[in-house]
Amino acid sequence: MGQVKPIRMAVIGVGALGRHHARILAGMQGVDLVAVADPNAAQAQAVAEQHQTDWVTDYNEIIDQVDAISLVAPTFLHYEIAADCLARGKDILVEKPLTADVPQAQKLTELALDHDCILQVGHIERFNPAFELLCDSITSVPRYIRAERLSPFPFRSLDIGAVHDLMIHDIELVLHLTGSMPTLVESFGSRLMGAHEDTVQTRLHFSGGCIADITASRVNPEPRRNISVWTNTESISADLQTRSVSIHRPTSALLNGPAMEDRMRAGEDVTELKTRVFSEFIETETVQASAEDALTAELQEFTECVRSRQQPRVDGKEGTMAVQTAERVLQSMLKNCVNHRAKAAGEVRAA
Repeated sequence: MGQVKPIRMAVIGVGALGRHHARILAGMQGVDLVAVADPNAAQAQAVAEQHQTDWVTDYNEIIDQVDAISLVAPTFLHYEIAADCLARGKDILVEKPLTADVPQAQKLTELALDHDCILQVGHIERFNPAFELLCDSITSVPRYIRAERLSPFPFRSLDIGAVHDLMIHDIELVLHLTGSMPTLVESFGSRLMGAHEDTVQTRLHFSGGCIADITASRVNPEPRRNISVWTNTESISADLQTRSVSIHRPTSALLNGPAMEDRMRAGEDVTELKTRVFSEFIETETVQASAEDALTAELQEFTECVRSRQQPRVDGKEGTMAVQTAERVLQSMLKNCVNHRAKAAGEVRAA
């Protein structure tokens, strides 16, 4: 049996995140990192020299030499570059968000289908072992989800706000957990550091009755990333940074035995009952998820999909749904902020 031909790849955009794409791909078996492209010549050259590959400032110089692209450019460039690559028959991984514009996201998805190309969207948290463990641990339909993503001000990705920079991670996770689009979106946010929103709180309602509350802020002193899911029979929480997953479920003694109020009526001591809650009545398990690198797993899946022509777990359709929901979050936020300002102005005039 002959040796498998390596996938010829390029990374477009080798800034803070793109340089890690280049590092991983350069060391990945079955991949030939042909070149990196970045308009910053010094940055492109430094990354290329580090990984013994070529560099260009214009990706058009190397596009015909590769099979697939990892696109890690600023969001406002995603559509133009990805559309060009797809039209030229190149498989592509586009960092999240797919675009900041719904029609553009839909068009990229259509282009991928028209040209029989793999389009993967870089929603890296889907590859976080803690989130994968949380999904594997859920035994019934989610009824309530709470996600929180906080970070210090990044001084990058300032062409987008906290919704497309941070919250879209958790929007995509929630859509995956519920398997549907929200029927109602309620949001409020504030702009603190620049032209775009920096803090956002949103509530998503789903047709099955599930509610999801998502908080995002990029002006927090310390980073924090966690997600919790409640069902009718359990609560599961995942710290996406430490990768610790906590699972709480009622024991058979609670499910099949007397209710607490019946125990109290029967004369059981309340103080003694309290000591038995998390031993006899509620089973608690804390599991440490794998330390596997999520970006490496994401890039491995992309290259495997390029070879097998199978669809990735986050394809253009999934990426577009996240963008559509993010757009509704922004619309609701703008509406609520306008109403809040109008109410405040009315109160001032009345005074």
